[in-house]
Amino acid sequence: MKRHPLLTFLLYAAVVLLALSIVLPIAWLFIMSISQPTDLTTLPLKWFPETINLDQYKRLLTLEEGSTGETFLYALRNSTVVAVSATLISVLAAIPAAYSFSRFPGRQGLLYGTLAVYMMPPVAFVLPLYLTFSHLGLLNSSWALIIVYCTMLLPFATWLLKNNFDLLPYEIEQAAIIDGASQLQVIWHIALPLIKPALGAALLFALLMAWDEFFYALIYTNDLRAKTLPVAIGDFAAGRATDYGLISAVGMLAALPPLVAALFLQRSLVSGLAAGGTKG
Repeated sequence: MKRHPLLTFLLYAAVVLLALSIVLPIAWLFIMSISQPTDLTTLPLKWFPETINLDQYKRLLTLEEGSTGETFLYALRNSTVVAVSATLISVLAAIPAAYSFSRFPGRQGLLYGTLAVYMMPPVAFVLPLYLTFSHLGLLNSSWALIIVYCTMLLPFATWLLKNNFDLLPYEIEQAAIIDGASQLQVIWHIALPLIKPALGAALLFALLMAWDEFFYALIYTNDLRAKTLPVAIGDFAAGRATDYGLISAVGMLAALPPLVAALFLQRSLVSGLAAGGTKG
């Protein structure tokens, strides 16, 4: 079917606008990070720096005691440990949970109940969790954030994977069971390879959610032992005089790990979400 020229033009115009809305803020953030401080406060504003200034990146890549770089690098380490750990634990736990919800009827009430708790505002859980972590001695530790993030990521990953397990023909699994495969072998060798795109999408979205989470990290951490990047960035912007170049450089460096993960898992993103959205 031949598309009308006007419709084609509008379609491409929409794509261009979408691309610009994504790329331009990132480009401006990068320009700010390499600009001189005077370039960012001069009126009229200079859109491009006369000289490239990499001092902000040098400040962030040093471990000198008490420096801005120490705060940033420790926060980067904490975010990486917390986000990766919570993502792997949640997705690994979601695989058997999703499979059981898909293949064994009568458990939908539990699934919807879990999602209902997941949809509640985070502030409702702050005090109970704070008291629990305080009693266990887990405040201001990465373990507290990993536990909290798992409660957030597990329902999401379970729901996404369940919808993809629903699409698999059960006859394939029955044939494997007849041939002597155990239930665990069926999940690992039969079901999981068939839902690799959904698994990649679950990993990517879970990682991004954990990486960007701010509220719980702000409440349960207070120093370099566990403070994550979103909280550290908030601290950089909390002074009387905001260093826009520094904050921009932090934003660029903080965006690199999830960007690399997104590029690595991008093929799984669209196909996984599309498959999971057709049934459930």
